[in-house]
Amino acid sequence: MYNKTASQYNDIIEKCKQIFVGKMQDYGSAWRVLRPSSLTDQIYIKAERIKSYEEKGIQKINETIDDEYIGIINYSIMALIQLELGTAADDKDLSVEKAQELYLKHFHDSKGLMENKNHDYSEAWRNMRRESLTDIILMKLLRIKQIENNQGETKFSEGIDANYRDIINYAVFALIKIEEEKNS
Repeated sequence: MYNKTASQYNDIIEKCKQIFVGKMQDYGSAWRVLRPSSLTDQIYIKAERIKSYEEKGIQKINETIDDEYIGIINYSIMALIQLELGTAADDKDLSVEKAQELYLKHFHDSKGLMENKNHDYSEAWRNMRRESLTDIILMKLLRIKQIENNQGETKFSEGIDANYRDIINYAVFALIKIEEEKNS
């Protein structure tokens, strides 16, 4: 089962990376001017939209839930890059190639975390409801907001970066579940 998850995870990395790189080619690195807290809010908006759809069962904007989870992943990786590099003064400091290198580094770090946790938890996420994954993403975002409000300080908890990595992994799990639902 672990090999299946790793393969599915790799497929999602590729799909998300293509969208990230495509948008970098369209917009450049304009996102580099965003503070991490602004990226947290962007992710929060996407997670709330997914929750709204899950509860109402209808949507008025023609974007799929898959697109929203991909957005959550890509914004989370952007936030990790911002935490690593700091906020830029303009959009000229990061080439597409360098952005893609950093993107893959953070995605693979998140995958490594997933593999370790998946081993310890015996793929328990496969028995979870997709809606629970959305709720956990929202909880992680609220934790990040609190840590940001505390100027990044924690006494007993993981830092902001660990929460972003967990968000990436829960969003990947949700995308795997959606793909499996489509194929069944």
